[in-house]
Amino acid sequence: MDAALPFLSLTEVAGAIAGRKVSSLEVTRAAIERVERLDPKLHFFVWWEPEEALAAARAADARLEAGGPVGPLHGVPLAHKDMFYVAGKRSTCGSKIRRDFRPTYTATVMERLAAAGAINLGGLAMVEFAMGPHGYNAHLEQCRNPWNPEYIPCGSSSGSGVAVGARAVYGALGSDTGGSIRCPAAVAGVVGICPTYSRVSRHGAMPMSTSLDCVGPLARTVRDCARMLRVIAGPDGLDASASDEPVPDWEATLGDGLRGVRVGVPDGYFYDGVTDEIRAALTASLGVLRGLGADVVEVKVPPSIYEVAEIQPVVMKSEGAANHSRWMRERPQDYSDQIRNRLQAGFFIPAADYIQAIKARGGLLSEFVDAVFTRVDVLHTPLLPMPVPRISEAMPSSGPAYLEMVVSLTRNTKIVNYLGLPAMSVPCGFSANGLPIAFQLIGRPFAEASLFQVGHAYERATPWHASAPEL
Repeated sequence: MDAALPFLSLTEVAGAIAGRKVSSLEVTRAAIERVERLDPKLHFFVWWEPEEALAAARAADARLEAGGPVGPLHGVPLAHKDMFYVAGKRSTCGSKIRRDFRPTYTATVMERLAAAGAINLGGLAMVEFAMGPHGYNAHLEQCRNPWNPEYIPCGSSSGSGVAVGARAVYGALGSDTGGSIRCPAAVAGVVGICPTYSRVSRHGAMPMSTSLDCVGPLARTVRDCARMLRVIAGPDGLDASASDEPVPDWEATLGDGLRGVRVGVPDGYFYDGVTDEIRAALTASLGVLRGLGADVVEVKVPPSIYEVAEIQPVVMKSEGAANHSRWMRERPQDYSDQIRNRLQAGFFIPAADYIQAIKARGGLLSEFVDAVFTRVDVLHTPLLPMPVPRISEAMPSSGPAYLEMVVSLTRNTKIVNYLGLPAMSVPCGFSANGLPIAFQLIGRPFAEASLFQVGHAYERATPWHASAPEL
């Protein structure tokens, strides 16, 4: 069973540990061996603590042997984007400025994962201060796509996608401000969910853009993501923005069929510039959903979605600049050129424009929900409109082709963050260059259950989630 361990899903390995078919120590050793073999090539860890992870695994096995309580992630090795604080542990935020930062308190999501029994291997690579969609970080070795190391891993949760896609860990946390969970998940061939804004506490997570940031999991299957999200979601007295909306048992409803479920196919915006290859993969995925009993419905998205696409960067850049104003005054030389330039742009946005962008949010959300979710239960869209770019195409440049590529990476994902909707990336095939293709499911606020239901049904009917890169 040892050789097969890295290829089990999170829920499968959690069940095997709880059922004493395998020990947490065996699973953790297998994960460590895989990291030791693959990280020198793919560069997905910033720091890690294998000995501490082995000690935690031994303790998990001892607790199980003694008949102690077992959480839903008991003994399962995970790793997380290096921006979720654990008291006394490094948290570099992908930066030179915080290279040696050790917080004095622990993020709520990390406390909840630990309470559920998860083991933390360490901090995963990310774009500097979570500010970039392609995965490039001038302060780190180039994080590389597990399907082909010449291609980008996307960002900013680059290491999270690569570590899960390479079958080195069973799940990882990421953050999503404009697509930073869904894009890395898509190009790594795994599942990633950006939950409803406020669904998950952000206490102890590095802020990038307070009005847009969401925390969520990347994992190998929809069920894995449903389990991880249930563990970390819910109200938090340390984060006033965390919603008190009840957290359902999403796994309990995954077996529900799709009969009567309405899956929307948008006209206009989401398909602008989509390549024929991506369009064909999405059409095929809709055929699968239709065959499973779903009603596939064409739906008109409001024209204001183009306005949303212009407003989201105003909010993100303004809040990013505000968060970094002191360091930009005192330590500008410690930022990479690319990130310093992006932050500087935020200082030139008039306060009136930012305030208008925030004020418009409620009305634009209502308009979108009324136009779309009165007709369908979920919206099915392309995630990336084009095949995954090569790393050579994503190196920082001021040329028009580079700028067009960067904008294209998040054009279909950033809409979700501004509107505060839940959205999930689901693998649905491969492009001619051998890199994964994914579709995006978008739901009404707090309707993660619908995304999980549709995504899980599709997953059970197709082989894509079980495909693993040959490393």
